Amino acid sequence: MVSVQHVSKVYSLYERPADRLVSLLPLIGEERGREFWALRDVNLRVDPGEVFALVGPNGSGKSTLLQIVAGIMQPTRGRVVTEGRIAALLELGAGFNPEFSGRENVFLNGEIMGLSRAEVEAAFPKIAEFAGIGEFMERPVKEYSSGMYVRLAFSTAIHVEPEVLIVDEALAVGDAIFANRCVRKLEELKERKVTILFVSHDLGIVKRLADRAALMLQGEVAAVGKPSDVVNRYVGLVHELQLRDAPQEGGSYRHGDGTSRIESISILNSNGVETTSVLSGERVVVVLRAVFAQASERPMVGILIRNRLGVDVYGTNTRVEKVELGSYAAGDVLEVRFSVDCLLSRQEYTLTVATQHANGASQDWIDDALSFAVIDHRDTAGMIQLNTEIQWQRNP
Repeated sequence: MVSVQHVSKVYSLYERPADRLVSLLPLIGEERGREFWALRDVNLRVDPGEVFALVGPNGSGKSTLLQIVAGIMQPTRGRVVTEGRIAALLELGAGFNPEFSGRENVFLNGEIMGLSRAEVEAAFPKIAEFAGIGEFMERPVKEYSSGMYVRLAFSTAIHVEPEVLIVDEALAVGDAIFANRCVRKLEELKERKVTILFVSHDLGIVKRLADRAALMLQGEVAAVGKPSDVVNRYVGLVHELQLRDAPQEGGSYRHGDGTSRIESISILNSNGVETTSVLSGERVVVVLRAVFAQASERPMVGILIRNRLGVDVYGTNTRVEKVELGSYAAGDVLEVRFSVDCLLSRQEYTLTVATQHANGASQDWIDDALSFAVIDHRDTAGMIQLNTEIQWQRNP
C-alpha cells in the first residue's frame, strides 16, 4: 500500500552561485532565489496489489514523486505512508556503486532492502539468468552500457520479493526483446498481487498493465481514473496543449477547436446494415458525418481502432489514403465512408474518430466513440486475422 498525503516539494532556484551563498549566511539571510514547486498538494492512494501508472509531460513531477515515495527524497510538506518492502528502479545510475561488480551490487542492494546474505544468494541465479549479461556480472558496473545496467537493475528489483515495486521509465532503455520480457514479468508480479507504481511514456504499456492511472501536470494531479480515460485525456492535451474538462456524449474524452462537429458515426456490415458485431474477414464500412461551424480548407478525417486494453490496433486518415476533401463553408455537411476488410481476431474493440485541420490540429476528436465486437468461430491468437492457408505433404 502507498498513501501520498498532501505532498509538496519546493526548490529554490538561483540566478548566480553567489545568491545561494548570501541566502545561507546567518547574518544576512537575504533570500535571493525564487521558488519552484515541483509538486503541489499531491494526494494519491495505491491499494495493496494494485498497479498504478503516472503519465504526463516531462517536468510534470512524476519522477520527483516516485523518489519521495521510495524514500530517496523528503517532501517539503505532507507525508508518504507505505506498507511492505519497497524495491525501486529509478533513474539510470541510482542505487549501484560504479566501482563494484554486478554481483557485488546485487548483494549490496539486497542487504539494503533487509534481505539476509543467504536470501540474496538463493535469488542470485534467477537474477543473473534474467539479466542475461553473462561474464559482465563480474565486471565493475562503470563498464556497463545503459542497456546492461538497466537489465541488472530491473532483474535485481523484481527478484528480491518486493511487496511494493516502483519503476521510473526503465523499459525505455533496454532493447525490444528485453522490454517484452520485463512487461511479462510485471504481469506476473501483478498476478501475485505485488503493488506496482510506475511511470511510462509508453501509453500502450500503461493501458495494458495499470489498474488505474493519474495524469500529472505542473506538479499537480489533473486526473485519476481508468487508464484508457486518463491516457485519452493526455493525448488530448498533446494535441491541443490544454485540457478541456467539459463532459461530452459518446467517448471517454472529446476535444477540438469546434471548426467542425461530428454528428454521427456508424459501422455497416457487408449487407449495408448498421451493426456493432462484425464477422472476422468481413468487408465493413465506417460512416462519419460532420457539420462545419466555420470555413475549413482541406480538412482531414481519421479513424483509429483500439483493442479492449486500449492498445492502438489500426489507424488511418484521408491524407494517408491520399484523398483530398476540398473546401467547406459554415453549415456544410461532410460524409466520409471508410471501407475496410475487418482482418481482426475475435475480441472487443473501440472506434475513435476525428476531424482535423490540414496541419493536424483537431477540429473534433472523440476517443472511443463506439465499441464493436468481432465474431470468429476460430480460436486464433493475437489481434489480427491473416487468412492463413496451410499446405502439407508426407514425404516417402
